[in-house]
Amino acid sequence: MVAISVKYLECLRWSYTVPILCYIAFFLMIWMLAVPLKQNIKIVKKLNIDAEDSFEIRIKNSNFNTDKKPISEDIDQKNEYLVNTDDEEYLNKDSTRILTEVFVKADINKDRKLDSKELAQWIRHKIVEHITTAVGGNLELFNLIDKNPKNGVVTWKEYHTYFLKKRGFSDKYVDDHDERRHKGLQRSLKEKIMRDKASWMEAARSNPDSLTLDEFLAFTHPESSVTNQLVLVDELFDKFDRDGDELLTENEFAIMQTEGNGDETLVVRQDENERRAEFRNTIDLNGDGKADRRELLRYIAPQSPRHSEHEAEALVALADNDRDGALSMDEILARPDLFLKSKMVDTARSFHDEF
Repeated sequence: MVAISVKYLECLRWSYTVPILCYIAFFLMIWMLAVPLKQNIKIVKKLNIDAEDSFEIRIKNSNFNTDKKPISEDIDQKNEYLVNTDDEEYLNKDSTRILTEVFVKADINKDRKLDSKELAQWIRHKIVEHITTAVGGNLELFNLIDKNPKNGVVTWKEYHTYFLKKRGFSDKYVDDHDERRHKGLQRSLKEKIMRDKASWMEAARSNPDSLTLDEFLAFTHPESSVTNQLVLVDELFDKFDRDGDELLTENEFAIMQTEGNGDETLVVRQDENERRAEFRNTIDLNGDGKADRRELLRYIAPQSPRHSEHEAEALVALADNDRDGALSMDEILARPDLFLKSKMVDTARSFHDEF
């Protein structure tokens, strides 16, 4: 009986001992596997490789995104080419204060109401201001990027280098960067590069790998490019110039025709009177009943009064709750998102969202 008890105790002792020994062995194995990671970092330091330039080190850092120079949050949220002279003025101001200040500036007669005429005048002022600033800064930015070599065109490689350096990446990282994989870049930056690449291909008409000065303007500010505006004129002729004489008549513009299911032509007369009035008042400036390419170019240009008038009318229609034909401060503050994204406030972003 005593022998049986001793054997039982020995079995019980081993049933505890074996799992403990296994656990200790497993812990030692994990610890030994972790040791080489520390040794790798020491080797890198001995080779005098800057931690900022070493993706291998940075990716192990839990604060990888802060390893490089601080980046303005605005860069990731907005296209860096958006030009709005009010950006600095509106910095660190809440939406209520911004809208209140804009309202006061746009309220010409100081009656604490913005009718569509006042609003259109203010929006056109902002559009002209934006276009002037965009075109004026295009050459400076173009020359800033056109470096290697400085030959009067900007290549995609030159632009991509500028893109990365502006976001704080070092020269070594930029030189070694594999654009196919974009190793080490955040997803948001990769998506931004893809969007830029698509815009680049649309703007590059002469050479897919480089942009001329006007093509670069079409890339950064498509609404300001004369080339883009000429394309829009061609589209108007394709849509309305039914006799192909490159002259648009009032009837061609006002009475839209579309092909039916068979060979018949469907005549669309919806808002025909409004389209005739627009042709006479906005397009046919010399009153000869026809619009040539020059008149159509003025018509589609962003500075054309029709753009500001249409946007002003739309804003009033959407926010005029009491239907008095004008906007009060309370009505504007009741729809902050609508006005903050409009050309009334953020002219640049509004344009780029459209294009």
